[in-house]
Amino acid sequence: MIRVSVLILWAALACAQTADPEARSRQFVDALAKGDFANAQAMFDDVLGAKVSAAALEQTWAQVQKSSGTFRRATSARLESSPRQDTVFLTCEFEKSTLDLKIALDKSGRIGNLGFTVHADYTPPDYVNPGAFHEKEVLVGSGNSPLHGTLTIPNGSGPFPAVVLVHGSGPADRDSTLGPNKPFRDLAWGLASRGIAVLRYNKRANEYPAEVTAMMDRLTLKEETIEDALAAFAQAAATGGIDPKRIFIAGHSLGATAAPRIAKADPRIAGVIVMAGTTHFLGDELLRQAIYSFTLHGAAITPAQQRQIDAIKAQVARASDPALTADAPRSSMPMGLPASYWLDLRAYHPEQVARELKQPVLVLQGERDYQITMDDYEAWKKGLAGKKDAEFKSYPGLNHLFITGQGPSSDEEYLLPGHVEKAVVVDIAAWVQRH
Repeated sequence: MIRVSVLILWAALACAQTADPEARSRQFVDALAKGDFANAQAMFDDVLGAKVSAAALEQTWAQVQKSSGTFRRATSARLESSPRQDTVFLTCEFEKSTLDLKIALDKSGRIGNLGFTVHADYTPPDYVNPGAFHEKEVLVGSGNSPLHGTLTIPNGSGPFPAVVLVHGSGPADRDSTLGPNKPFRDLAWGLASRGIAVLRYNKRANEYPAEVTAMMDRLTLKEETIEDALAAFAQAAATGGIDPKRIFIAGHSLGATAAPRIAKADPRIAGVIVMAGTTHFLGDELLRQAIYSFTLHGAAITPAQQRQIDAIKAQVARASDPALTADAPRSSMPMGLPASYWLDLRAYHPEQVARELKQPVLVLQGERDYQITMDDYEAWKKGLAGKKDAEFKSYPGLNHLFITGQGPSSDEEYLLPGHVEKAVVVDIAAWVQRH
């Protein structure tokens, strides 16, 4: 009987060790490094395992090493835990570069999602005063799928005004990381250095991609962005040291387009900051961006690129069709997003909603931005004409991330390290403090 008890205890300890998320993640990388792709793939949950075979995993690992060099070692790890899953960010050194491997595991230690991103050590811009603020980790939302976030709080007793940052499209993290750039961290640290608290959080598609995939057939801007932004506002309003009557929403790109709708949903929001938001139909913007990228620097459109343009045109036309219904196949829609998403956007005119808001609005635009252009900026000015508490500011030389650059802007520019321009931070801080 004693032997059985000892055996049971040993098994329980072994299971606990196996389920440890960091240890489990290192075990997975070790298997990859040893070429043991069958055992590595066996660590996937049923959903990921059905999508990614051992052979596919081997091919992916080969591609990573082809671009980054031979794998050397896994070093530091960071853990984010929620009631439903653990996410490990494991830094991996390769011969040519250092990558961060993001691994999401369920509570039994099975891997449900993973992906590599370029590792970049963050150096704050010179307008940040690290001694002026402190940070704490928070969970945004309730239930089994809250979002990890960071609250940056000025030192002192407060109460402080606050800004909630709302991401653009795609599975953005709390810093809105793009290549080596972290524009949301720039904004958070820059504003906190000037007496303004900032809450930033992971986008749902970043932290729970399987959950977003499961709702894809009925997805709208509400599920993608708005509900979580409202939860983040509520989180900030319930935090000691923050003035609940002076909490502002600052949206970037798609988040900027959504910002008036967020403010309309909760009149307690003190004001709206629109950073590079479009007033045009997103499908039309996607087509324009594709043509711009293909013809950059006077390049001629190749036959393959023309086929891509024709395919996007057909998808945009389908999404714009007055006869479109919610059951249209996703394959016929731009970006593979459901018809429900495009029907929702078609019915939404952000400049009209913003004009009717009782809250003040600040519209900011980089003049070199090719994704959201000065045409959008002028549309905001026209749409908000007559709204006395609307202000506008554009910045020569700044791109979509509000980072300084030279010449025509492009996707490749985002891979160069930079910081949100100081003038943008100063202008936002001054506007918030005036309200």
